[in-house]
Amino acid sequence: MQRILDPAQIEAFGQQRSVPRLRLPDPATLFRRRAERLRALSDGHALGDYLALMAALSDAQHRELARLASYPGPSASDAAEFQTRIERAREHDLPVLQALGWPRDQRWRTVLAQLCASVAPQAPETVREICRRLAGEDPAQLEKQADCVLAVSFRGLDVQAAPFIMAALQVYWAHMATSLDSAVSQELEAAQNRASHAPVAGVCPVCGTLPVASIVRADPQFHGYRYLSCGLCASEWHLIRIKCSHCLATEGIRYHLVEGGSEAIRAESCETCRTYRKILYQEKDVGVEPLADDLGSLALDLLMSAERYRRAAGNPLLWQPSAD
Repeated sequence: MQRILDPAQIEAFGQQRSVPRLRLPDPATLFRRRAERLRALSDGHALGDYLALMAALSDAQHRELARLASYPGPSASDAAEFQTRIERAREHDLPVLQALGWPRDQRWRTVLAQLCASVAPQAPETVREICRRLAGEDPAQLEKQADCVLAVSFRGLDVQAAPFIMAALQVYWAHMATSLDSAVSQELEAAQNRASHAPVAGVCPVCGTLPVASIVRADPQFHGYRYLSCGLCASEWHLIRIKCSHCLATEGIRYHLVEGGSEAIRAESCETCRTYRKILYQEKDVGVEPLADDLGSLALDLLMSAERYRRAAGNPLLWQPSAD
C-alpha cells in the first residue's frame, strides 16, 4: 500500500535525517554553468538575443570572480570590520553578509567596469551606450544605483543599467560567500536547523536576499532535496517540498506548467499569499540552473499572471517595474 505523507510529516522526517541545509556557491562552476545554460536556452528562443547577451555577461562574471580571488586581501582595519560584522550577525542568527547596509569597497565597481569592457565590443549599440554611461558615471552615483538594486527599489533606478550593476554585485557577494571560513559555514548550517520554522527561512542565510527560484537536486549527496537559490550570492538553503517559499504555508500549494513545455520547470503557487516561484527538477533535466531557467521561462510567468498570481521575487537580470 502506498502511503502519502502530509507536509508536517514530511518536515518532521526531514529534520530526523542529516539533510545538508546549506550549499555555498562553487566559484569554479557558478557563472560558467550559468553561461552555458543561458546559451543553450537562447537557441530559437523568443528572447534569444537577450539570453545570449546574459550568457556573455555570465562568461565575464566567471573571469572576474577568478580575478577577485587573486586580489590582495583587505587591510587590517577592513578585515577587523568584516570580522566584527560577521560576529554580530552570528550572535543574532542573522545573515552574515547582509546585503542591505553592507560597507562595499571599490572592488565591486572595478568588477562592473571589467564586465562592461568585456561585453560591449560584441554587443548591440544600445548595450554599448549603457556600458559607456556606466563607465563615465560618478562613483557616488554608482553606489546609489547599487543601493537601489539591492533594495529592489525602482525609485531613481536606471533600469537599463540595473542588470550590469547586479551582475557586478553578484560577483562581489559570491566571492565573499565562497571566502567564508569553515567555522562560519558550519554555524550557518546549525542556524538553519534552529531557524527552520522562522520567517528568516524565506531569505538567504548568507546575504539576506530573496531567492530567485528553487531546485530539487538529483546529484547523489543532495538527491531529492529542495533548495532555494539566492539571486545575489548564489548560496542555496534547504526548504522542504510542498511548502510556500514566500509565506511558508503548507496548504493550498499548486504546481503549474506550460502545456507542451519542459517538465523540468514549474511554477509553485500558494493560495494563502497568491504568489508563485519557479521550481526546477534536476532529475528531469540535469542542466537546469535557477537564474538561467527562471529567465528563460517567461511563458510560464505569462501563464501565472493570467491566473492572477504575482511573483514572489523578480529575476536579478531582468528589471521591470511591477504593474501593481
